Amino acid sequence: MSIASEFTSMNFSLYGQWTGLIAVIMLIIFGILGFMSHVVFSIVGWVIAIILIFVEIPLCLKICPTSPKFDQFLSYFENCYFRAALYLGFAIIMFLSNLLNVGPLIAAAVFLLLASIFYGLAAFKGQPFASTKVLGGTGVDNVV
Repeated sequence: MSIASEFTSMNFSLYGQWTGLIAVIMLIIFGILGFMSHVVFSIVGWVIAIILIFVEIPLCLKICPTSPKFDQFLSYFENCYFRAALYLGFAIIMFLSNLLNVGPLIAAAVFLLLASIFYGLAAFKGQPFASTKVLGGTGVDNVV
């Protein structure tokens, strides 16, 4: 299964995963760019990015040694409902950064919200969770 077939599979959890990965990149980059104006929210954005890296990239859990407690925490997000809630919570936190003044973190907040919507659609449609093969997941081959 290629990446093109994953994008045409209409599996919203894959779309949520790719949107979440874009949000991680944006959180890191825009956290650096907006560090002087949003110190606290930039640091919070980096923490969110690190958490999402472990949530979204299954290969990281195989490579990096993690504690059993952290593994148990991550196991809560193996279904689309909890991932949608996680992303929605993170999006709200990043949108709150704009109460102080408008900064670049709003772009990351929008992508976090989009990922939440995609995971919510996958949960609403009853689609099983699938992760992309590019990052060490199962892809949509094993999804029935």
